[in-house]
Amino acid sequence: MTVRAYISGCAGTELKPEERALFADAPPWGLILFLRNCESPEQIEALVASFRELVGRVDAPVLIDQEGGRVQRLRPPLAPNYPPAARFGALHGLDAQAGIAAARLGARLIGADLAALGINVDCLPVLDLGLPVTHKVIGDRAYGGDMATVITLGRAVCEGLLSAGVLPVIKHIPGHGRAMADSHLELPVVATPAAELAATDFVPFAALADMPLAMTAHVVYSALDAERPATTSPTVISEIIRGHIGFSGLLMSDDLSMKALAGSFAARTEAAIAAGCDVVLHCNGEFDEMAEVAAAAPALSGEAERRANAALQLLAEPDQAFDEVAARLEFESLFAALA
Repeated sequence: MTVRAYISGCAGTELKPEERALFADAPPWGLILFLRNCESPEQIEALVASFRELVGRVDAPVLIDQEGGRVQRLRPPLAPNYPPAARFGALHGLDAQAGIAAARLGARLIGADLAALGINVDCLPVLDLGLPVTHKVIGDRAYGGDMATVITLGRAVCEGLLSAGVLPVIKHIPGHGRAMADSHLELPVVATPAAELAATDFVPFAALADMPLAMTAHVVYSALDAERPATTSPTVISEIIRGHIGFSGLLMSDDLSMKALAGSFAARTEAAIAAGCDVVLHCNGEFDEMAEVAAAAPALSGEAERRANAALQLLAEPDQAFDEVAARLEFESLFAALA
């Protein structure tokens, strides 16, 4: 089957007949799960397995947003609650080594939760700077406003996930921290000069440009492209994300169903791909929208296919010697200083 350059959500806890027909006809590169898709461990494992069997790829990406804090699709009893990024930043401010250890270990434990269910991609870490102007949609999802802290903790999280056999997704490239609007609801415009962006917001992404996957920001940077958000801007993707930042991995759009974007779903898909996104992401499980995205998404080929394959080659078996019980106790103890 020819894989298409999109990642899709689905409506419920199992694939509906029309979703199965769509995915068989236009196989997405991956599937993304949300709370509506997650009922029990057995059900999640069955959903994941049915998707992979349908598309004929045992390593087909299955994604989730499992950050901790407000953005955590799996909650008790499916998975423990984890702290938001800002808590790791606060710990790092008190004790740098404890903060790094907690970030790596927390991600390793999240990875263990996900890998047990067959989920192999986590949309984490958030590398956006947490600044005084940062909208609450990012808020405590950011590790802080200090670039060195964001870089250090972001890399520790990536290492933790990779050691669990889960791929990280750095987001929201090239930086959502200066956006003063929620891109789920409207299109943010950042007027910060290009030189200042290059010296601040872009820096964490450049430091982690070796990671396999990144997700774009639905944000207009008026100093770079006053007409289009990063997701659909050839200038931002070519000159900044691929050029200045140097990211060479697979670039996915943020969710096409967010209100920051305009036009039909075919137009959104075509614009993101034309701008330089390797794959597009559609999350809400609305079938008519899914079908429109699938029809507009091209075959995954050329450099995009190479990047996709390179990312999947980083999937490794987790260390069997990892003691999860001891690790959870250690993780809790690391936060004692913040109690």
